[in-house]
Amino acid sequence: MADWQIEFKYNPIKPLLESGNESIIYFTKRDLLEEKVGTIEYVWNLPEVQNILKKQQKAGSWKPRGKKDENSGVKYSLIETWRHFRYLIQQYEMNKTHSAIELASEYLFSYQTDEGDIRGILANQYAPYYTGAIMYLLIKAGYENDPRIEKGFKWLIKMKQDDDGWVIGSPGIIGIKNISREELNALTSNINRKTMKVFDKSKPFSAAGTGMVIRAFAVHPTYKKSEYALTAAKLLKSKFFRRDNWTSYQHPDNWIRFQFPFWWTNIISALDSLSFIGLLKEDEDIKNALKWFVDHQKKMACGMCLIREFTNLQITFEPLK
Repeated sequence: MADWQIEFKYNPIKPLLESGNESIIYFTKRDLLEEKVGTIEYVWNLPEVQNILKKQQKAGSWKPRGKKDENSGVKYSLIETWRHFRYLIQQYEMNKTHSAIELASEYLFSYQTDEGDIRGILANQYAPYYTGAIMYLLIKAGYENDPRIEKGFKWLIKMKQDDDGWVIGSPGIIGIKNISREELNALTSNINRKTMKVFDKSKPFSAAGTGMVIRAFAVHPTYKKSEYALTAAKLLKSKFFRRDNWTSYQHPDNWIRFQFPFWWTNIISALDSLSFIGLLKEDEDIKNALKWFVDHQKKMACGMCLIREFTNLQITFEPLK
Protein backbone atom coordinates (compact mmCIF):
# COMPACT_ATOMS: atom_id res chain seq x y z
CA MET A 1 0.00 0.00 0.00
CA ALA A 2 1.31 3.46 -0.91
CA ASP A 3 2.12 5.75 2.02
CA TRP A 4 -0.67 8.21 1.19
CA GLN A 5 -3.33 5.49 1.51
CA ILE A 6 -2.55 5.13 5.23
CA GLU A 7 -4.14 8.56 5.72
CA PHE A 8 -7.59 7.22 4.78
CA LYS A 9 -10.25 5.17 6.47
CA TYR A 10 -11.06 3.45 3.17
CA ASN A 11 -8.96 2.73 0.11
CA PRO A 12 -10.41 4.84 -2.75
CA ILE A 13 -8.59 3.01 -5.57
CA LYS A 14 -11.25 0.37 -6.25
CA PRO A 15 -14.16 2.80 -6.78
CA LEU A 16 -11.93 5.01 -8.92
CA LEU A 17 -10.99 2.10 -11.17
CA GLU A 18 -14.64 1.02 -11.32
CA SER A 19 -15.94 4.52 -12.05
CA GLY A 20 -16.46 3.79 -15.75
CA ASN A 21 -14.75 7.09 -16.56
CA GLU A 22 -11.76 6.40 -18.80
CA SER A 23 -9.89 9.57 -17.91
CA ILE A 24 -10.26 8.92 -14.16
CA ILE A 25 -9.06 5.35 -14.66
CA TYR A 26 -6.09 6.58 -16.71
CA PHE A 27 -4.96 9.14 -14.11
CA THR A 28 -5.60 6.73 -11.22
CA LYS A 29 -3.28 4.19 -12.81
CA ARG A 30 -0.67 6.75 -13.80
CA ASP A 31 -0.59 9.01 -10.72
CA LEU A 32 -1.83 6.88 -7.84
CA LEU A 33 -0.73 3.39 -8.78
CA GLU A 34 2.31 4.61 -10.76
CA GLU A 35 1.60 2.13 -13.52
CA LYS A 36 2.78 2.50 -17.08
CA VAL A 37 -0.01 3.86 -19.25
CA GLY A 38 -0.27 5.08 -22.81
CA THR A 39 0.55 8.64 -23.83
CA ILE A 40 -1.69 11.51 -22.76
CA GLU A 41 -3.05 11.64 -26.30
CA TYR A 42 -5.20 8.67 -25.31
CA VAL A 43 -7.12 10.97 -22.95
CA TRP A 44 -7.24 13.77 -25.53
CA ASN A 45 -8.96 11.44 -27.99
CA LEU A 46 -11.70 10.32 -25.60
CA PRO A 47 -15.24 11.06 -26.87
CA GLU A 48 -16.00 13.58 -24.10
CA VAL A 49 -12.91 15.60 -25.03
CA GLN A 50 -13.70 15.48 -28.72
CA ASN A 51 -17.25 16.64 -27.99
CA ILE A 52 -15.86 19.77 -26.34
CA LEU A 53 -13.41 20.42 -29.18
CA LYS A 54 -16.13 20.02 -31.82
CA LYS A 55 -17.96 23.04 -30.39
CA GLN A 56 -14.94 25.33 -30.58
CA GLN A 57 -15.39 28.35 -32.88
CA LYS A 58 -12.90 29.37 -35.57
CA ALA A 59 -11.56 32.20 -33.43
CA GLY A 60 -10.72 29.73 -30.66
CA SER A 61 -13.70 30.56 -28.45
CA TRP A 62 -16.85 28.70 -27.42
CA LYS A 63 -20.28 30.14 -28.03
CA PRO A 64 -22.21 31.23 -24.90
CA ARG A 65 -25.18 29.12 -23.92
CA GLY A 66 -28.63 30.65 -24.23
CA LYS A 67 -29.52 34.18 -25.29
CA LYS A 68 -27.03 36.80 -24.20
CA ASP A 69 -27.27 40.56 -24.53
CA GLU A 70 -24.81 41.44 -27.28
CA ASN A 71 -24.77 45.05 -26.11
CA SER A 72 -23.75 44.12 -22.60
CA GLY A 73 -20.25 44.94 -21.44
CA VAL A 74 -19.87 41.40 -20.09
CA LYS A 75 -17.90 39.26 -22.54
CA TYR A 76 -19.91 36.06 -22.38
CA SER A 77 -17.73 34.34 -24.99
CA LEU A 78 -14.75 34.92 -22.73
CA ILE A 79 -16.58 33.33 -19.80
CA GLU A 80 -17.72 30.37 -21.88
CA THR A 81 -14.24 29.84 -23.31
CA TRP A 82 -12.75 29.88 -19.83
CA ARG A 83 -15.41 27.39 -18.72
CA HIS A 84 -14.48 24.88 -21.45
CA PHE A 85 -10.76 25.60 -21.19
CA ARG A 86 -10.89 24.52 -17.53
CA TYR A 87 -11.96 21.03 -18.51
CA LEU A 88 -9.45 20.65 -21.33
CA ILE A 89 -6.47 21.86 -19.30
CA GLN A 90 -7.20 20.77 -15.77
CA GLN A 91 -9.27 17.63 -16.18
CA TYR A 92 -7.76 16.25 -19.39
CA GLU A 93 -4.25 17.78 -19.18
CA MET A 94 -4.24 19.20 -22.68
CA ASN A 95 -1.58 21.77 -23.57
CA LYS A 96 -0.51 24.14 -26.32
CA THR A 97 1.00 21.36 -28.42
CA HIS A 98 -2.58 20.75 -29.50
CA SER A 99 -3.77 23.30 -32.05
CA ALA A 100 -7.15 23.74 -30.35
CA ILE A 101 -5.47 24.74 -27.09
CA GLU A 102 -3.12 27.13 -28.85
CA LEU A 103 -6.10 28.74 -30.58
CA ALA A 104 -8.12 28.99 -27.37
CA SER A 105 -5.13 30.40 -25.48
CA GLU A 106 -4.64 33.15 -28.03
CA TYR A 107 -8.33 33.98 -27.75
CA LEU A 108 -8.03 34.32 -23.97
CA PHE A 109 -4.85 36.41 -24.33
CA SER A 110 -6.72 38.71 -26.72
CA TYR A 111 -8.62 40.04 -23.68
CA GLN A 112 -5.42 41.10 -21.95
CA THR A 113 -5.19 44.88 -21.66
CA ASP A 114 -2.10 47.07 -21.92
CA GLU A 115 -2.10 47.16 -18.10
CA GLY A 116 -1.76 43.38 -17.97
CA ASP A 117 -5.13 42.14 -16.70
CA ILE A 118 -7.61 39.96 -18.56
CA ARG A 119 -10.68 42.14 -18.73
CA GLY A 120 -14.27 41.69 -19.84
CA ILE A 121 -15.96 39.47 -17.27
CA LEU A 122 -16.84 42.54 -15.20
CA ALA A 123 -17.19 44.70 -18.32
CA ASN A 124 -14.48 47.41 -18.14
CA GLN A 125 -13.71 46.86 -14.46
CA TYR A 126 -10.72 45.12 -12.93
CA ALA A 127 -11.11 41.48 -11.84
CA PRO A 128 -7.84 40.11 -10.40
CA TYR A 129 -9.49 36.87 -9.26
CA TYR A 130 -10.61 36.02 -12.79
CA THR A 131 -7.28 37.14 -14.24
CA GLY A 132 -5.43 34.83 -11.84
CA ALA A 133 -7.74 31.88 -12.52
CA ILE A 134 -7.32 32.23 -16.29
CA MET A 135 -3.54 32.73 -16.02
CA TYR A 136 -3.39 29.52 -13.97
CA LEU A 137 -4.79 27.58 -16.91
CA LEU A 138 -2.60 29.33 -19.46
CA ILE A 139 0.50 28.50 -17.41
CA LYS A 140 -0.57 24.86 -17.15
CA ALA A 141 -1.10 24.90 -20.91
CA GLY A 142 2.59 25.75 -21.38
CA TYR A 143 2.75 29.55 -21.46
CA GLU A 144 4.75 30.01 -18.25
CA ASN A 145 7.57 31.79 -20.11
CA ASP A 146 5.32 33.94 -22.27
CA PRO A 147 5.89 37.69 -21.70
CA ARG A 148 2.13 38.16 -21.47
CA ILE A 149 2.10 35.95 -18.37
CA GLU A 150 4.89 38.03 -16.82
CA LYS A 151 2.87 41.14 -17.60
CA GLY A 152 -0.12 39.57 -15.86
CA PHE A 153 1.87 38.81 -12.72
CA LYS A 154 3.14 42.37 -12.49
CA TRP A 155 -0.46 43.59 -12.70
CA LEU A 156 -1.65 41.13 -10.05
CA ILE A 157 1.08 42.26 -7.67
CA LYS A 158 0.09 45.87 -8.30
CA MET A 159 -3.54 45.03 -7.43
CA LYS A 160 -2.78 43.53 -4.00
CA GLN A 161 -4.33 44.96 -0.87
CA ASP A 162 -2.12 46.32 1.91
CA ASP A 163 -2.34 42.93 3.66
CA ASP A 164 -0.94 41.24 0.48
CA GLY A 165 -4.15 39.46 -0.48
CA TRP A 166 -6.76 40.18 -3.16
CA VAL A 167 -10.45 41.05 -3.10
CA ILE A 168 -13.56 39.67 -4.78
CA GLY A 169 -14.95 42.20 -7.24
CA SER A 170 -13.06 45.14 -8.67
CA PRO A 171 -10.37 46.68 -6.44
CA GLY A 172 -10.89 49.89 -8.39
CA ILE A 173 -14.45 50.21 -7.09
CA ILE A 174 -14.17 49.41 -3.39
CA GLY A 175 -13.08 52.94 -2.50
CA ILE A 176 -16.38 54.40 -3.74
CA LYS A 177 -18.46 55.51 -0.76
CA ASN A 178 -22.10 54.43 -0.40
CA ILE A 179 -22.29 52.84 -3.85
CA SER A 180 -25.76 51.45 -4.59
CA ARG A 181 -26.47 47.98 -5.94
CA GLU A 182 -27.82 49.54 -9.14
CA GLU A 183 -24.68 51.60 -9.67
CA LEU A 184 -22.46 48.60 -8.97
CA ASN A 185 -24.38 46.51 -11.51
CA ALA A 186 -24.07 49.29 -14.08
CA LEU A 187 -20.32 49.59 -13.57
CA THR A 188 -19.73 45.86 -13.92
CA SER A 189 -22.03 45.22 -16.89
CA ASN A 190 -22.01 48.37 -19.05
CA ILE A 191 -19.42 48.63 -21.81
CA ASN A 192 -19.65 52.41 -21.77
CA ARG A 193 -18.59 52.83 -18.15
CA LYS A 194 -14.93 53.67 -17.65
CA THR A 195 -12.55 51.55 -15.59
CA MET A 196 -12.88 52.74 -12.02
CA LYS A 197 -9.70 53.40 -10.06
CA VAL A 198 -11.09 54.35 -6.66
CA PHE A 199 -8.92 52.02 -4.60
CA ASP A 200 -9.01 51.37 -0.88
CA LYS A 201 -5.99 49.18 -0.21
CA SER A 202 -6.73 49.16 3.52
CA LYS A 203 -9.74 46.83 3.07
CA PRO A 204 -8.94 43.22 4.12
CA PHE A 205 -8.30 40.43 1.65
CA SER A 206 -10.97 38.04 0.46
CA ALA A 207 -10.16 34.35 0.86
CA ALA A 208 -12.37 33.57 -2.14
CA GLY A 209 -10.55 36.09 -4.33
CA THR A 210 -7.07 35.32 -3.02
CA GLY A 211 -7.65 31.60 -3.53
CA MET A 212 -8.33 32.17 -7.23
CA VAL A 213 -5.38 34.51 -7.78
CA ILE A 214 -2.91 32.31 -5.95
CA ARG A 215 -3.51 29.45 -8.39
CA ALA A 216 -1.45 31.27 -11.01
CA PHE A 217 1.44 31.80 -8.57
CA ALA A 218 1.32 28.16 -7.45
CA VAL A 219 1.91 26.65 -10.90
CA HIS A 220 4.56 29.09 -12.10
CA PRO A 221 8.14 27.80 -11.68
CA THR A 222 9.44 31.18 -10.44
CA TYR A 223 6.49 32.92 -8.81
CA LYS A 224 5.53 29.91 -6.66
CA LYS A 225 8.81 30.49 -4.78
CA SER A 226 8.17 34.20 -4.32
CA GLU A 227 7.40 36.02 -1.10
CA TYR A 228 4.13 37.13 -2.72
CA ALA A 229 3.00 33.50 -3.03
CA LEU A 230 4.07 32.49 0.47
CA THR A 231 2.44 35.50 2.14
CA ALA A 232 -0.83 35.00 0.25
CA ALA A 233 -0.75 31.28 1.04
CA LYS A 234 -0.53 32.02 4.76
CA LEU A 235 -3.44 34.44 4.50
CA LEU A 236 -5.53 31.90 2.64
CA LYS A 237 -5.02 29.03 5.07
CA SER A 238 -5.79 31.32 8.01
CA LYS A 239 -9.38 31.48 6.75
CA PHE A 240 -10.00 27.72 6.31
CA PHE A 241 -13.55 26.91 7.47
CA ARG A 242 -14.03 30.52 8.60
CA ARG A 243 -16.17 33.34 7.26
CA ASP A 244 -14.66 35.38 4.46
CA ASN A 245 -14.01 39.07 5.01
CA TRP A 246 -16.27 39.92 2.06
CA THR A 247 -19.99 39.51 1.51
CA SER A 248 -19.58 37.44 -1.66
CA TYR A 249 -19.01 33.76 -0.82
CA GLN A 250 -18.78 34.70 2.85
CA HIS A 251 -20.43 31.69 4.47
CA PRO A 252 -18.00 29.07 5.83
CA ASP A 253 -19.87 26.33 3.95
CA ASN A 254 -18.37 27.66 0.73
CA TRP A 255 -15.14 25.96 1.76
CA ILE A 256 -16.80 22.57 1.21
CA ARG A 257 -18.74 23.33 -1.96
CA PHE A 258 -16.57 21.47 -4.43
CA GLN A 259 -16.18 21.98 -8.16
CA PHE A 260 -13.76 20.25 -10.46
CA PRO A 261 -12.30 21.67 -12.59
CA PHE A 262 -11.77 24.58 -10.19
CA TRP A 263 -13.92 27.71 -10.34
CA TRP A 264 -14.47 29.29 -6.93
CA THR A 265 -12.17 28.77 -3.98
CA ASN A 266 -12.76 25.74 -1.76
CA ILE A 267 -10.61 23.57 0.48
CA ILE A 268 -9.44 21.32 -2.37
CA SER A 269 -8.46 24.15 -4.69
CA ALA A 270 -6.70 25.93 -1.82
CA LEU A 271 -4.79 22.82 -0.72
CA ASP A 272 -3.76 22.21 -4.30
CA SER A 273 -2.19 25.67 -4.53
CA LEU A 274 -0.58 25.54 -1.08
CA SER A 275 1.02 22.18 -1.87
CA PHE A 276 2.80 23.60 -4.93
CA ILE A 277 3.92 26.67 -3.01
CA GLY A 278 5.57 24.31 -0.54
CA LEU A 279 3.56 24.49 2.66
CA LEU A 280 3.86 21.28 4.68
CA LYS A 281 1.05 18.97 5.67
CA GLU A 282 2.25 19.29 9.25
CA ASP A 283 1.07 22.90 9.26
CA GLU A 284 -1.84 23.09 11.72
CA ASP A 285 -4.31 24.71 9.29
CA ILE A 286 -3.48 22.23 6.53
CA LYS A 287 -3.60 19.30 8.93
CA ASN A 288 -7.11 20.32 10.00
CA ALA A 289 -8.23 20.64 6.38
CA LEU A 290 -6.90 17.19 5.46
CA LYS A 291 -8.50 15.74 8.58
CA TRP A 292 -11.88 17.07 7.43
CA PHE A 293 -11.60 14.96 4.26
CA VAL A 294 -10.54 11.86 6.14
CA ASP A 295 -13.41 12.30 8.61
CA HIS A 296 -15.93 12.74 5.80
CA GLN A 297 -14.74 9.98 3.49
CA LYS A 298 -17.50 7.68 2.26
CA LYS A 299 -17.05 3.93 2.29
CA MET A 300 -17.99 3.78 -1.38
CA ALA A 301 -17.30 6.73 -3.71
CA CYS A 302 -20.41 6.20 -5.80
CA GLY A 303 -20.90 9.63 -7.41
CA MET A 304 -18.82 11.51 -9.94
CA CYS A 305 -18.38 14.47 -7.59
CA LEU A 306 -16.98 12.20 -4.89
CA ILE A 307 -14.73 10.44 -7.37
CA ARG A 308 -13.30 13.76 -8.54
CA GLU A 309 -13.00 14.90 -4.94
CA PHE A 310 -11.04 11.78 -4.04
CA THR A 311 -8.89 11.99 -7.16
CA ASN A 312 -7.78 15.52 -6.46
CA LEU A 313 -7.31 14.82 -2.76
CA GLN A 314 -4.83 12.07 -3.55
CA ILE A 315 -2.90 14.37 -5.84
CA THR A 316 -2.93 17.01 -3.12
CA PHE A 317 -1.59 14.60 -0.53
CA GLU A 318 1.46 13.77 -2.64
CA PRO A 319 3.28 17.15 -2.60
CA LEU A 320 2.37 17.83 1.04
CA LYS A 321 5.44 16.18 2.54
